[in-house]
Formats: sequence, C-alpha cells, structure tokens
Amino acid sequence: MTQESPEFWAQSAQQFQQTLGENLSKAFQSFQNMDLGAAGPSLAAPSPPPPQINFSHEKLQELQQQYLKDATGLLTQGVPGLPQPADKRFAAPAWGENPMAAFSAAAYLLNSRALMGMADAVDADEKTRARIRFAVEQLTAAASPSNFMALNAEAQKKAIDTKGESIAKSIQNLLHDLRQGHVSMTDESLFEVGKNVATTEGAVVFENDLFQLIEYKPLTDKVYEKPFLLVPPCINKFYILDLQPENSLIRYAVAQGHRTFVVGWRNPDASLAHKTWDDYVEDAAIKAITVTQEITGAKSINTLGFCVGGTILGTALAVLAGRGEKPVASATFLTSMLDFSDTGILDVFIDESFVKYREKEMGKGGLMKGQDLSSTFSFLRPNDLVWNYVVGNYLKGETPPAFDLLYWNSDSTNLPGPFYAWYLRNTYLENNLVKPGKTLVCGEKVDLRTVDMPVYIYGSREDHIVPIGGAYASTQVLPGKKRFVMGASGHIAGVINPPAKNKRSHWLREDGKFPKTHAEWLAGATEQPGSWWTDWSEWLAAQAGKQIPSPKTYGKGKYKAIEAAPGRYVKAKA
Repeated sequence: MTQESPEFWAQSAQQFQQTLGENLSKAFQSFQNMDLGAAGPSLAAPSPPPPQINFSHEKLQELQQQYLKDATGLLTQGVPGLPQPADKRFAAPAWGENPMAAFSAAAYLLNSRALMGMADAVDADEKTRARIRFAVEQLTAAASPSNFMALNAEAQKKAIDTKGESIAKSIQNLLHDLRQGHVSMTDESLFEVGKNVATTEGAVVFENDLFQLIEYKPLTDKVYEKPFLLVPPCINKFYILDLQPENSLIRYAVAQGHRTFVVGWRNPDASLAHKTWDDYVEDAAIKAITVTQEITGAKSINTLGFCVGGTILGTALAVLAGRGEKPVASATFLTSMLDFSDTGILDVFIDESFVKYREKEMGKGGLMKGQDLSSTFSFLRPNDLVWNYVVGNYLKGETPPAFDLLYWNSDSTNLPGPFYAWYLRNTYLENNLVKPGKTLVCGEKVDLRTVDMPVYIYGSREDHIVPIGGAYASTQVLPGKKRFVMGASGHIAGVINPPAKNKRSHWLREDGKFPKTHAEWLAGATEQPGSWWTDWSEWLAAQAGKQIPSPKTYGKGKYKAIEAAPGRYVKAKA
C-alpha cells in the first residue's frame, strides 16, 4: 500500500480517529479525577467511567485532512515544511540547531494542535467540551519535549557549556523545592513581609479570631472625613495591595488623603476549621465597618472589596440593608463577582457531585489547604505558571529572578471548610446571591437590590479568574449610581497598575448606559492610555466628603495600637 493509494488514506484516517478518540477519553477520565483545590488526582473522590466520545463528522474530516497533510509534509520535507507557531518553549537557537530536537518540537506541536482540534470537534454540550479542552491542555502541556532533559536541546546545551554545573544546580533546586513543598517561582529568600513587602506605615488597632484591622499613618496634613476600608480576598494575603511603595494601592489611597483601614485576614489553622461564610460576613466584614466607624466617628465610610473580598463585602452590605442599616456611603468592587453566571475556566470544575463531595468532606469542619488552592490556580495556565518553572529550576538550573508579585503568589492561605463549601454551592454552582431572598446570611435574606449606593466596578480584560463578563455583571445587579471601568491585562497585573508606570490602558464609557452585556458596553466605550487608578481616585474623592485635620495617633478610646503594620496574622504560613 503506497501513500498515494486511497486505501492508505482511509486506513490512516481511521487510525487517526481511533487513536485520538482514545486519548481524549483518557484525558476526560483524568480530568474527572481532578478537582478545585487539588494539584492532582483526588483519591477519595469517586470517578465515573469516561464517556463515549462522539465527534462532529464535518469538523473531524477537516481536521483529519489537515493533520495528514501536515504530518506528510513533516515526514517528507522535514521541519521547514510544517508551519511553526510562535512558542517560547522552543524559541532558543539550540532547538533549531539540533535536527532531532527540532523534529520532536514540530511533531509535538502538530499533535497538540490535532488533540485540541479534536476537543473542539467533540459533539457534546459546551461544558463537556470545555472540560475536555481543559484536560487535553493539561496533558499536552505536561507532555512537551521541553519538559524532559533527554529531549530539551536548550537544557542539554547549557549542561555542556557549563560543564555539568547547571545539572548540579538543578538538583540543588529540586531538593530545595521538595523541602519547602512547592515549586519556586521566585527567590523567596529575598523577601520578608514587613521588611521589603507590605511596608506602608501603620498599626493594628483591632483584632479577633478572623482578622486584624490595620490603620495606616496619614501622608497628608488633612484627610477626607469619610474613612476608607479595604476588604481584600481571604483566599490570598492582603499585601498584594501593598507590595512595594511604588506599586501599593494602599499607599496610593493614603497619599490621596484617605484615612485608610485594611482587613488583614488570619491564615486559618485547625482552630478556625469550623468557621462559616456567616462568620466571615458578621465577625469580619461587618465588624470591620463598625470598628472603622467607632475609631473615626464617621457616620458613614467608603469601602473596597477585591476578588472574593468583594463578594464578602457585597453580601455584608445586603445583610446590613436587611437590618435597616446603611453605614457605607460607597463601594468599589475590583475584579469581583456577585453574579456568578459567567465564571470562565473555573466552571469546568463545578457540578453537583463535586460540590456534594466537598460538603461531605469539609462542610462541617476542616481546612481547604492553601497549597492545593494555589496549585489549582497555577494549573489554569500550566505552561506559564507550572512547567516554565519546572524547566527553568530543574533542567536548566536557573534561580528564578526576584519578583514581589510571585513571592506573594507563593504565600498561600488556607480556607475553613464550611466557608469554602458554602461558597462553592451558593456562588459557582447555584448563583444564589443574585436571587432575591434565596440565601439566608447572618439571619437576613440577601437581596442585592437593597445595596443602593454609588459603586465603582473594575474588571480586567484578560482575567482568567474573574472573567470580564463576570465583573461587568454586577452592573446589572446593583441599583445605585454606577461607574464601570475595564483595564488591560489580567486578574492581578490589571489591578496593580500604578499611574507612575504609565503602562497599559483602560476603557471608559461616559454616557452612563449599562447595556445587558459587556460586549455591548464595550462598543460604546473609549480607550484611555495609562492606569485606571487616577479615574478611580477622582471618583472616590467625590464620595469622601470634606477634608479635616489628619489624626495624630492610631485608633481611639478602647481601640489602641496593638502592634505595627502589617501585623502578625499576615506573616503566618499555611
């Protein structure tokens, strides 16, 4: 049988479909063993048998023809015969200088594209296709020849050029990371919380089991009469908002004349394993609002919630409204979701069986380990946040560069099991917060329509944690006067974008209209160069009232300085 015969092509196409179909089925089975909060298989979670994979005949035929054409070109013409997409994993000259390495990279890229094409050709509902795509992405990322010393031409060349020194360093890096329990993304020895990150001057003025309230020292002679309280995510450490003086949102707010307070969450241990969503709303968010008022004497305050902190803040405001209390004058929501209709890639993990499993496992008590959560979020972008560091650390023997954001990213936090289980069911699975009266929190039926105040809503265009559509959806839920801004970049880089850097862009729409979808809003928006911080600062100043003399001491009355910022809670390791 020759390559020109019809029998050859028919047999090849049949083998192609069978082989890739089997691989996709295995990929889906592997995915079923994964869950949100685990870097690998969850041995206790039961896995259903892999489904029968069926394909769109038209898409499959087109894919088969293209694959066989490209494969034939690769085999008969060599690597130059195959179009090469830009891929930084194979960008080093060593890959092109080594014929075998170049061929392995080209064959890998060809097969990866075919597998992803097969995932898109699966005849199933969108969620099943998304799960299969995610599983295939994980498997193909792990199978890259760049991840193996025997196939990585760049690592081999470095070993030769350094006379084996890079291999010795690779082993040292591996042993170091095994001891610390996670892959190093940066040189963590160069950072210390309170020394060169989280350095804005302030003091802890209140603490309970869940959080410390930090008050920051004014940088201006006068401050606005309405103080400013930030509620960061409890899924991370708060100092993402206070990394370095030049990129600190906290310091920026203080410098603009706001008397600034921040919730510094405690990193939960076994003593907090029973804490619930109600506890975090009542004893943290609402308590922080109350203490801020008592210290400052203000009738109302301005607030900000970031990511999960925004969801907690929004819930707290609805609870307060249900009690007939309105101590908050305005709210800023940064990459936060109140309406969980569009949850992006995280949706692939969530279904009834998964949530029931988590409820059974830790709904009555226990801890969702911070390292498991951190690993899961990293695997959402496996090439950039996992394998990139595996190759650099353990094949090339490189020391990751000093980077404050990646140090923060590695400083993981635990979550109480009951809090986590409630959050999964009532947000990602059932989207109950936007259903008036559906959820009962702190004895009150949650109705976000009662959160009637000026709000500033920010979303990042490339955010893979809180999709831009998910951030925008809050405009359809909250009834007060709104301002929505979209920034460039992702979940963190889009938020931490100080004006002095003059980087990226943001988009505004000045006609005051909030159509149903983000795409419709964007059609009427205009791009503005630089950071969104200045626009937000002007908006917040308009909500903050008159200016009064800055306080000379921290706290007031029974609320005295306990210790210097950033406090001991944020220094606790998971």
